[in-house]
Amino acid sequence: MVEILQSVPKEIIRVSISEAARLFGVNPQTIRRAIKSQEITYVVVAGRYKINFESLVHWSQQKTTVKNKSEQKGIGQYVDKWKISNTLYSPSKKSLKKKDKDITNK
Repeated sequence: MVEILQSVPKEIIRVSISEAARLFGVNPQTIRRAIKSQEITYVVVAGRYKINFESLVHWSQQKTTVKNKSEQKGIGQYVDKWKISNTLYSPSKKSLKKKDKDITNK
């Protein structure tokens, strides 16, 4: 199964500066400063910055202030609301434990 996951190319997700600022609950100028200091990776498409989402998440987790703002004003404020309470759609706790054991045994 690991071989299958490695053969599938990773899809790169890119967001604009304003989208990144809204997602993480920070000012767009904060994102621009991170771009200028080369803390996040980006490409320029038609004169607009498109930020690599993976590097954006990594950057936000390294910065305590950004991490806290993300939890209070950004996407983090919705995490509790998104938790699945209907057992029909949530994964079985038994299957999760079994998968964890399988992973650790490999």
